[in-house]
Amino acid sequence: MFSISLNVKQGIDRLKINKWLMGLLVAIPIAGIGGYVAYNQLVTVPQQKAQSKIQTALVTRGNLTILVSANGTVQPESSVNVSPKTSGVLKQLLVKEGEFVQAGQVVAYMDNSNLQGQLLQSRGNLAAAEANLNKVIAGNRSQDIAQAQAQVDESNASLDKVIAGNRSQDIAQAQANLNKVQVTYRQAEEDLRRNQKLQAAGAISQQALSTDRSTRDSAIAQVEQAQQALNLLQVGSRPEDIAQAKSILKQKQEAMNLLKAGSRPEDIAEARAKVMAAQGAVAIVQRSIEDTVIRAPFAGIVARKYADPGAFVTPTTAGSAVTSATSSSILALASKNEIVAQVAEASIAQIRIGQVAIIKVDAYSGKTFEGKVTQVATQSLVQQNVTSFEVKVTVVDTERLLHQGMNVTIDFKAGELTQVLVVPTAAIVQQTAVQGVFVAKTGADPVFTPIVVGTTVNDKTEVKSGLTGNERVLLSFPPGTRKVTGLNGG
Repeated sequence: MFSISLNVKQGIDRLKINKWLMGLLVAIPIAGIGGYVAYNQLVTVPQQKAQSKIQTALVTRGNLTILVSANGTVQPESSVNVSPKTSGVLKQLLVKEGEFVQAGQVVAYMDNSNLQGQLLQSRGNLAAAEANLNKVIAGNRSQDIAQAQAQVDESNASLDKVIAGNRSQDIAQAQANLNKVQVTYRQAEEDLRRNQKLQAAGAISQQALSTDRSTRDSAIAQVEQAQQALNLLQVGSRPEDIAQAKSILKQKQEAMNLLKAGSRPEDIAEARAKVMAAQGAVAIVQRSIEDTVIRAPFAGIVARKYADPGAFVTPTTAGSAVTSATSSSILALASKNEIVAQVAEASIAQIRIGQVAIIKVDAYSGKTFEGKVTQVATQSLVQQNVTSFEVKVTVVDTERLLHQGMNVTIDFKAGELTQVLVVPTAAIVQQTAVQGVFVAKTGADPVFTPIVVGTTVNDKTEVKSGLTGNERVLLSFPPGTRKVTGLNGG
């Protein structure tokens, strides 16, 4: 019984072992297949996917433009506060803020009513001075000379008369006059004597006698006067009278000579000087009137208005800054815009006059402007221990999109490298202090190749040696391949 059970048990155990062996034999191939599938899914496929994601770029030859970048702002080339030369009232303003004006264009008028009266007076003085000059140059009229000649002749005749003395007829007339008054005297004397007797007899009054006496005395005076006149005529002219007559004749002769000679050169020069002074006075007033017409000193834009018609404005400094203008100015004028950039000291040697510049404005994304370098400062600026140089650039802005104070980025075209090997800057790596690139190989791992780099412009770098061209370099790297990376600054 026991042996049968043992046999049965042993049979059963053998059956179990055989089943386990069979299961094992079946499981081993299945496990191999599963492992292969798992390895393929976990290792091979990711590696293939990783390899398929690696990006490459072709090494080519081409031209490389060297750019120097800098920041700057938009500023006007010139800016002034426009104001009158003399204080006054603004009569009319012809422009508005933001309006473009040409050089010499009238922008405002000042009140000039008081100057018009001064101009009229100055012109009158000028006319009088010119008339006097013409009179002096022309000399004296023939009528004036003839009149002076007549006076000379008269004086000459008087002198001849004085020198010749009195005529016999005049003496005879004087003698006859003396005889006449003597007769009158004698008659008066007789009447007086006769009336004295009559008065003594009481025949006439004392008053009548006094009248006769007065008549007698008057007759005596007339006799004495006639006698003196006769004596003077008989004696002739005195030397003093002759000298006086000669002096009068000389004066008249000199006056006539002056009239005949005309004006002296000194008188003409003086008259001309007065004309010039009058002309200057007229020119000053006219200039003052012209100064009341306010013109734009250069072409530009009216940046700001400071005064309205009727306001009292005064002169200000012509070169003062727009921001410092006061209400006494009329307006602020700004010329065309330019770019003022701050270029680093390390790059200033590559900037030159006439160099082309590409300008990007923060306010206009994606839009560029072209300009040229017009000035490079000789004096550096040091701000926060950073040394830079101011570079001015003219800009082409036909649409007038640029406004003062806008921030810009400028790329100066410092030169161009032609037909050089170029690789993307992102492909350059550094391993053990050596710069190089990973060159892709068909059916093999990428190979690190040392290179000597040159100039870097944006995302392109010049390769001076190490590559021959037409290679493909890695832009992305498989895990573990890129040990230490670094970008060359050129």
